[in-house]
Amino acid sequence: MTAVVGDTALSSPPLPERTVPRGQRRRLRVGRGVVLILAVLYFFGPLAAAFWFSIDEGNGLTWHAYTNFAQAPGFGSAASLSLELAALTVVLSLLLMVPTLLLVHLRFPRVRTAVELLSLLPLVVPPIVLVVGVSTVIGWGNAGSSGSFRSQLFNQLLNSSPPPILPLEYVILVLPFVFRSLDAGLRTSNTATLVEAARNLGASWPTTVWRVVLPTLRTSLLNGSFLAFALVLGEFTMARLLQYQPFAVWLLQFGNTDGQLSVALSLLSLLLTWALLLVMTAIAGRGPRKAVV
Repeated sequence: MTAVVGDTALSSPPLPERTVPRGQRRRLRVGRGVVLILAVLYFFGPLAAAFWFSIDEGNGLTWHAYTNFAQAPGFGSAASLSLELAALTVVLSLLLMVPTLLLVHLRFPRVRTAVELLSLLPLVVPPIVLVVGVSTVIGWGNAGSSGSFRSQLFNQLLNSSPPPILPLEYVILVLPFVFRSLDAGLRTSNTATLVEAARNLGASWPTTVWRVVLPTLRTSLLNGSFLAFALVLGEFTMARLLQYQPFAVWLLQFGNTDGQLSVALSLLSLLLTWALLLVMTAIAGRGPRKAVV
């Protein structure tokens, strides 16, 4: 701070820097180390115990759970069914939510609160309630004659491969996560200005969505897709009550016969989820290439 008295400038002396005593710094480092060690034990301790259980044979170590899991009966069909259901759920949820949120943000901003409440409703309604309601509708559909349109429609929904009834339910289950990801991306990317500029330059609506809107929402699309994909891979209640056998249901049933293999597959699925998360994070973090002049 400088004060001027007459023609003379008086400068106040700088404030002394606060120094932390050596003992306090040492205690801070020790405290941080203890917290870090406790966090590592909390997160990775159960994983390490599960890994040891999957390779411990009592009289030695064995890796058969990690080398022979592909030969487990029913593993291939269960894994492929889960991947198909997850892919269908991601596609259907994006096809539903991207146009809806674009209309809400560009044309009908007043209904955003209503759309948000509807999208977040699956967080309040337990999945078991949804399954019970769907089971009631299925019973009503199967009550008709075998040659009626209603009976044929429900037969296709239930018995096709993969069964469409599960992705339709999973879309409802993942709505809150997809909505939050896309809504955050649209609110931070100034989409209205970009769309208006593209339209003023003569771009059609499909071109505007494909060349302008979707690239700006790349990170939001990847985040919503990953959350939906991971949620479907681990979903158990709906598939089990509707008597389907994706990977989560198969893993529980197979665990009654080979506990080591089921634990090993659980760890591998967790590693796969982490790997997908890292890949999507890397893709989302890559910005558009700048033109070199």
